[in-house]
Amino acid sequence: MIDKRPFDKLGGANHGWLNAKHHFSFASYYDAGKMGWGSIRVWNDDEIAANSGFPPHPHDNMEIITYVREGAITHEDSLGNKGRTEAGDVQVMSAGTGIRHAEYNMESETTRIFQIWVIPSVRGEAPSWGAKPFPKDDRAGKFVTLASGFDGDGDALPIRTPARLLGATLLKDQSETYRPVETGGPRYLYLVVSKGKVEVNGVALNTRDGAAIKDEAELTITALEDAEVVLLDAA
Repeated sequence: MIDKRPFDKLGGANHGWLNAKHHFSFASYYDAGKMGWGSIRVWNDDEIAANSGFPPHPHDNMEIITYVREGAITHEDSLGNKGRTEAGDVQVMSAGTGIRHAEYNMESETTRIFQIWVIPSVRGEAPSWGAKPFPKDDRAGKFVTLASGFDGDGDALPIRTPARLLGATLLKDQSETYRPVETGGPRYLYLVVSKGKVEVNGVALNTRDGAAIKDEAELTITALEDAEVVLLDAA
């Protein structure tokens, strides 16, 4: 089952400094049928104006992954962590028992990010933050694991949930396949096209379209034009 979520049909809000689109119910956007997908709770497509951002605010018991599409995001938190994450790179904040953080676009151009929230499998652990570069050349023609809750994915940023976030860059007419993790239970996949246009098991997706996927033994992603895709495989 592949449920296409066209970008132009997503809910959202434009706050001037922030133009946000929501793949799932979030803030003032409510859709009873889109409260989440398995343990995936939020996938926001945010455009943050230059020299603006999110002032300090709290989170707890949530795995928050930020994938930077364009520009850069600067993070500061109550643990004393500070970092700047550039396009193509990823940061992960495990909110645990509680953390306050701020995210700013300190650049001279608009920053575009995907921010993804996944419910952790264990509550009440200590909060943490980390970031890592993932050169797009390393993802050419194949999926690379960016964040993971599985022990075998040692090069990925750790998350506290049995999920895996992957990214791939494909040239026109290139294809890549992916088989969901086998954990003995249902898997809930969500794929978003960061750039370009692809076909997933025969379903065409344009830039910033999403697809909720379940009960597919294997995915074949074919680039209809040069493309960049991000895929989350969760419980």
